[in-house]
Amino acid sequence: MSMQKTEFVVRTIAETCIENEKYFGDLDSVVGDGDFGYSLARGFEKLLEGWDDLDRTDPGTFLKRSGMTIASRIGGTSGPIWGTAFLRAGAAAGSATTLDGEQVVAMLRAAVEGIKARGQSDVGDKTLLDALVPLTDALESNLTNGTDEALRAAAVATREAADATAAMVAKRGRAAYTGERSRGSVDAGAMAVAVLVERISETWQKQGEPT
Repeated sequence: MSMQKTEFVVRTIAETCIENEKYFGDLDSVVGDGDFGYSLARGFEKLLEGWDDLDRTDPGTFLKRSGMTIASRIGGTSGPIWGTAFLRAGAAAGSATTLDGEQVVAMLRAAVEGIKARGQSDVGDKTLLDALVPLTDALESNLTNGTDEALRAAAVATREAADATAAMVAKRGRAAYTGERSRGSVDAGAMAVAVLVERISETWQKQGEPT
């Protein structure tokens, strides 16, 4: 993955979060405080405002600078969580100028571990981890089939995993206070990850750059 592709992925995430502000907020309002969509949108708007000034020395640096901007602007618990994901992924990328599939998987694993540590959470707690881990697993399992197929498989797996959070009881965040009442609705963070992966998969080939 080149610098151009890295920019594409980050910009797609930003634009998709802004476009889905109400949807993500509505999902969060079922058992949370409803500010998830608003918080993400404001954070990524800030990122796009300073887009041209972000350090593009290499993909890792770009991701780390993006993470710092996101963490400084997104409110509540989402800022540290999403900011940490970008920072850890960027750190795992190191100073490489291009990234292969295995490196991207390693970056996602690093983001997962960062989120676990920052949020004191794990798979099964009904958080975005319940979509992010299956996403990473599916991507890794399909790398040999090429980027397009790996992304398609990851999008399907992530959507299924996000839908499956409806059967879980929340153990972290404001939703955890609702106990059993949190069962029956999907986790907003997990569904956001699914929507993002689907959008990236759909638009990946439109970049016109060999993968």
